[in-house]
Amino acid sequence: MIVARVVQNPALQKLFRRLSLSNGDLRLSNNLHASASVSALPGKFLQQDPQVPIKANSRSVSLGRKVEKLLVRTMSNEATTSTSNVELPKAKGNRLALEKSPYLLQHATNPVDWYPWGEEAFDRAKKENKLIFLSVGYSTCHWCHVMEKESFENDDVAKIMNQHFVNIKVDREERPDVDKLYMSFVQASVGGGGWPMSVFLTPNLEPLAGGTYFPPEDKYGRPGFKTVLKSIAEQWRTKQSAIANSGKYSLEVLRKVSEREIPCKQSINVPGDEVWKKCLLQLSHSYEDDFGGFSAQPKFPQPSNFNFLFHMYSRDKNSEQGYQCLRMCLHTLKKMAYGGIHDHVNCGFARYSVDDRWHVPHFEKMLYDQGQLAVSYADAYVVSKDEFFAESLKDILLYVTRDLSHPLGGFYGAEDADSFPYEGAPHKQEGAFCVWEYDEIANLLDQDKTGEISHRDLFIYHYNIKENGNVSPAQDPHHELKKKNVLVCFGSYEDTARKFETDVDQVKKILKTCHEVLYAERQKRPKPHTDTKIVTSWNGLMISGFAKAGFVLKNQDYINRAILAASFIKKFLFNEREKTLLRCCYRGDEGKVVQTAVPINGFLDDYAFLIRGLLDLYEASLDADWLLWAEVLQEQQDRLFWDAKGSGYFTSPENDSSILIRGKEDQDGAEPCGNSVSVHNLLRLAAYLDRPDLRAKAGRTLTVFADRLKSIPVALPEMTSALLLYHNSPTQVFIAGETEDNNTQALLDVVRSRYIPGRILAVTDGPSGRAGLLYQRHESLSRLKPIQGKSAAYVCRNFACSLPVTEPEELANSLDGKGEGGQASSSSDEE
Repeated sequence: MIVARVVQNPALQKLFRRLSLSNGDLRLSNNLHASASVSALPGKFLQQDPQVPIKANSRSVSLGRKVEKLLVRTMSNEATTSTSNVELPKAKGNRLALEKSPYLLQHATNPVDWYPWGEEAFDRAKKENKLIFLSVGYSTCHWCHVMEKESFENDDVAKIMNQHFVNIKVDREERPDVDKLYMSFVQASVGGGGWPMSVFLTPNLEPLAGGTYFPPEDKYGRPGFKTVLKSIAEQWRTKQSAIANSGKYSLEVLRKVSEREIPCKQSINVPGDEVWKKCLLQLSHSYEDDFGGFSAQPKFPQPSNFNFLFHMYSRDKNSEQGYQCLRMCLHTLKKMAYGGIHDHVNCGFARYSVDDRWHVPHFEKMLYDQGQLAVSYADAYVVSKDEFFAESLKDILLYVTRDLSHPLGGFYGAEDADSFPYEGAPHKQEGAFCVWEYDEIANLLDQDKTGEISHRDLFIYHYNIKENGNVSPAQDPHHELKKKNVLVCFGSYEDTARKFETDVDQVKKILKTCHEVLYAERQKRPKPHTDTKIVTSWNGLMISGFAKAGFVLKNQDYINRAILAASFIKKFLFNEREKTLLRCCYRGDEGKVVQTAVPINGFLDDYAFLIRGLLDLYEASLDADWLLWAEVLQEQQDRLFWDAKGSGYFTSPENDSSILIRGKEDQDGAEPCGNSVSVHNLLRLAAYLDRPDLRAKAGRTLTVFADRLKSIPVALPEMTSALLLYHNSPTQVFIAGETEDNNTQALLDVVRSRYIPGRILAVTDGPSGRAGLLYQRHESLSRLKPIQGKSAAYVCRNFACSLPVTEPEELANSLDGKGEGGQASSSSDEE
């Protein structure tokens, strides 16, 4: 985000306090405070992402009361803007009916006269001199559904919106640039944010006021949505000049903050070990020891934290620090896998849990979580050799393969939290597809036994099933989970085995049988909506998940699935002539892949995440074509997003005039930020292709974010991991020999059994083989030969290579730092 931390910046608070309307009108300040009805709502009901925590405080509540008095006063003096030509859209649909986004299509039959983001809406706002109401969300967002049901499907609300505003709907997953720009404003003004995001803009797209979810009516001392709409419309009618100036000023402040937070730097002055030491300290302080995780509640997986901690562990595995890093990762991942955030019946992981025990999830499932967690569980398996983590990894990949896969290979974006509780039900409910009443489970499993062990009794014990449900009312604000059970294990397989006097294998077999029974039953229920949008960046994360799983588990099917997905992206989302990516495509009728009339060009994350996926796929498949494509995409990323004046990468390309500020993402949240992943990619590509220019670009990026890294590295754990890699160049393992040779495979088995962050792996099977590209780019590789006809491995660190080894034990010793071999070659690190 551009200004997520602005409320904590004393030097800028004075500027924001000036940004207000006079005479007691709706204030746009107290650090740009907007609608207080939002900031006064309980955070746990609104938070959708760790990047945008909701904060309530006494001042915002007090501000809300002042706003309410003002708004009630203005209701009696409703705006008189001419509306003779305003008509509600007919039932057949509004303009969104022509879109492809599942989220926009959900709103296509609203009585609101919605526009998609684009020139048609902007031109109308300017022509009619109307404010823009911008609503941003996504198709599986629970509170987006709530606001739609309460407000956007309400004819009275729609009449006010259509009369006074040009209304724009944005799918944040299609247009992350729009979302990030205005979320920055909302975060700075309210002190937090979430989805749905609601922002009022001038006709020139400058932000005036905003918040997240607005209730439809005035309640509990908070103004409702209709009240807010009428008040802002009246102020625009009567005080337009002052409001317009406030919009210009707010945009200018956002621009200045953006430039101040991410300074322009061309030199290379990369920070050192104080960053990762501080990051570890900050994570340790936020770590919750009982159930793992790095927050109280709600709890989010945050895989970037695992990536950093595993990296720290690998630096000194036998130290107390290394042990603590490993323990935090493994304990958290195990508790998550046992928890209710894990769908034990349908597989996969939900977005987050609303409590501190991973018990009651927010039931939506996002592809980007599955992709990142697949990598985390693969890493956990490699470092621990505990089959528990391999089983969790396979569980994720089964879910994605079965429920989030297009037949041609792409991955769908998400599965909704809400669904109908039964066929013909009038309303959807959160978690309806996933939860169980006690009697349902008892009846379904009543007759099954293994020896003397009742499947029903074991299942009920293991998953904490209660007759009156196991969800606390405090975690069920809408009373949708009353008497319902979320499957959650607060113990372990071992605890259950002791309880029933059997062994763990028997417990797992019984639970697997029970899962199959409940899975069949769940398929009879109305299924939640699947967002079948295929997003390039998220597919890149999932390609990494399948590729890493295939490599560490030695499972070719997983590697083939990653290849299929990468091939899908290349066919449907890559412009071969321009060498550019598109942001997304869509599933059409009969499974066809369709595109919007004006396709959305790719953003930084699309390039960075896909490049990472291709590098991981290269290491799993050893097919250099994926490495070649990664290099092509990196060069395009540099052309489209690199800040030539100040270094680092912008989030969006510069050819979109509707994006008033090109920001640089500087936080690893639900997804890692594009700059963090790019530093990893640049360092890996530099090592693979012998390109010191890419390493220099990584150094300049780290320099640009140095102040952020030094002050709050816990906000950038992925980039802190990249910083570690920059100071300790990637370990390179080159194996000279034919890929399919048994000796080569035995050496590869040693590599796949070890966790080596940022590892560079290549099988140099000759200039005409699959590694031909590497021979062209890496002159030293031509000197690496098999030894007496036997495959040989060369381990290189800090640009110096060991003498070759041919036996797996020798390679293991070399990778573990126990070898005695000398140096075969070296090179210097020049920038």
